[in-house]
Amino acid sequence: MKPISFDAVIVGGGIVGAATAAACARIGMQVTLVERDVLGGGATAAGMGHIVVMDDSEAQFELTRYSQLLWSKTARGLPPCAEYEMPGTLWLAADEEEMAEAERKASFYRERNVPAQLLTARKIEELEPNVRPGLAGGMLVPEDAVVYPPAVARHFAHLAESLGATLMLQRGVTALGSGRVLLNDGQELAAPFVINATGAWAPELTGEIPVKKRKGHLVITDRYPGYVCHQLVELGYLKSAHSVASDSVAFNVQPRKTGQVLIGSSRQYGDETAKVDQEILSAMLQRATAYLPSIGSLNAIRVWTGFRAATPDKLPLIGPAVDDETVWLASGHEGLGITTSLATGELVAAALSGGHLPTPLDPYLPSRFDRHSSHSDSAKEPL
Repeated sequence: MKPISFDAVIVGGGIVGAATAAACARIGMQVTLVERDVLGGGATAAGMGHIVVMDDSEAQFELTRYSQLLWSKTARGLPPCAEYEMPGTLWLAADEEEMAEAERKASFYRERNVPAQLLTARKIEELEPNVRPGLAGGMLVPEDAVVYPPAVARHFAHLAESLGATLMLQRGVTALGSGRVLLNDGQELAAPFVINATGAWAPELTGEIPVKKRKGHLVITDRYPGYVCHQLVELGYLKSAHSVASDSVAFNVQPRKTGQVLIGSSRQYGDETAKVDQEILSAMLQRATAYLPSIGSLNAIRVWTGFRAATPDKLPLIGPAVDDETVWLASGHEGLGITTSLATGELVAAALSGGHLPTPLDPYLPSRFDRHSSHSDSAKEPL
């Protein structure tokens, strides 16, 4: 069977792959998007859809903020099913230590032109009456937004198709490399660039990359309009999200445009089954009750799990693979894949076409781990 040629082949029809396909097609590249199942499945279908600026590092801030600005520009063109809205994130401080962190974050954001407002406990009670009293205060980031990720992924994929891209759905990839992609039906695709955007499954196609599956649980309730009005996140979430050695839960609740309430979140390594872990789920709901005492009275209608693609330094892999420069990675976004999907697509499209990079690519290059490995190995050599 003769190979079919493209300028780029994008493997993975989640939100990162779909956004990358749209960005590449927009600049005139002939691309195909290959998805083994349905568009917007996998981690995209399992995620909360929180578009949030984060500041674990300058590199994380740059990528999340740039992408958030892209989302605000894109919002007008999204279909109603995308459920885009901008409720803002209300970071809750349970004690003075966490309030000090809120003050640090607010200062960091303001210095970089991101609106952020420190709130007293009384103001939080006014904004969110169902939040328990007695908090130390908090911080509101009003430009953070929410979307329904599967619908957005489908929108980006079909946008790419309208710009000339080819969609290959229900087509698995058995191997890729050296400018070739082999499909499970025997068809071969050829391109100067192959983008592996398969999230937590990226190591199955591109081995020896530092991406691990990190399992998460979510619960959604029946419709309770106005029960919460902002994305609510405890500042203690930052501690649990940073843990790479143990399971953790944190309070993270989202209002949906439907009136439903989405409850998170949990993080687990080492469990690669889709089965709901009742112990983790119970701990997660108890944590939610600690901040929203009445949430236990809401009717939950669905519980599910998904897998984040995690890297050791909490930054994604965006750029050429270390041992094959025809293979580009767009994976390892962990809990920020929805947020940073648009920035990832723009970076990949600009880099492949030789265009202007909107933000430096170096912090996200896969080769950073190869460099770290080399330094580590040399440090172990005898003098």
